[in-house]
Amino acid sequence: MSGVQALGFSANVAPVNGSIPPDSELGESRTEGAARTDAGLLADYDILRLRASNPSPLTLTGTNTWVVGRRPTWVVDPGPLIDEHMRRLLAAIEARGGLGGVVLTHDHSDHSEAVETLLEVHPAPLAAARGRADITLADGMHVGPFQAFFTPGHAPDHYAFIANGACFTGDAVLGDGSVLITPHQGAMSGYLLALTGLRLREDFNVLCPGHGEIVWQAREKLEEYIAHRIDRENRLILALNEGLRTIQDLLAAVWPEVPEELRPAATATLAAHLDKLEDEQILPRGVQRPSFENEQW
Repeated sequence: MSGVQALGFSANVAPVNGSIPPDSELGESRTEGAARTDAGLLADYDILRLRASNPSPLTLTGTNTWVVGRRPTWVVDPGPLIDEHMRRLLAAIEARGGLGGVVLTHDHSDHSEAVETLLEVHPAPLAAARGRADITLADGMHVGPFQAFFTPGHAPDHYAFIANGACFTGDAVLGDGSVLITPHQGAMSGYLLALTGLRLREDFNVLCPGHGEIVWQAREKLEEYIAHRIDRENRLILALNEGLRTIQDLLAAVWPEVPEELRPAATATLAAHLDKLEDEQILPRGVQRPSFENEQW
């Protein structure tokens, strides 16, 4: 899933491998202006982005699948089960010397649906936080070339992965817009803590998100995300102090620019903010709370 609304080269540059040639599927050599493009990512970090053709208001231009390293290669989020996407992914794996393993940022279907088919063709270990995984993720765990970093908020099983000077953020940070935060236990406070933790790291300088474009100014983007979420909370507290209590009034006051098709996502994020205020014992009485009894986050 992805953005609710619109919200960049770090000073701490991690070492990257600039000696690996571009993949042949690109069909062109890197030019001087390509440094901050997919071609630049491929040349400097040995990372290939494959974007699935599943665009929507929540998935933006589609789900990004990331193919990392070679001999063997690793896949971050195989994505949806779409024939053309699978053909491109399988070809990339073959070109890079086979599959070493798969890591899932989270198990939402737009990121994980293709896992079973991929592993039928290329048997390899699957690392995920829940479900039928060969490796159950834990914060700080090393899997293949990656270090896992727990990033709850969008989903309770959400992890980011750091490798090769890049951070694969899944739906914790997008290339465009802000993210849907689902109201699981500790979601909002955990999300802010995770963003701050990523911001303090110095082992990556580019973000490879689950949706949207590559983010070359990683630290600035993380600061922007933290500031955006704090601003939403401050606006919500102001609305509550002004006596607003209904879901409709709070959405109108705090998320006035969100289009109708993204109102359910904004409502879920509102619920997560209200949960955080309740946990901190500063939520006023009589606030109407969104209900998601049958939702599986």
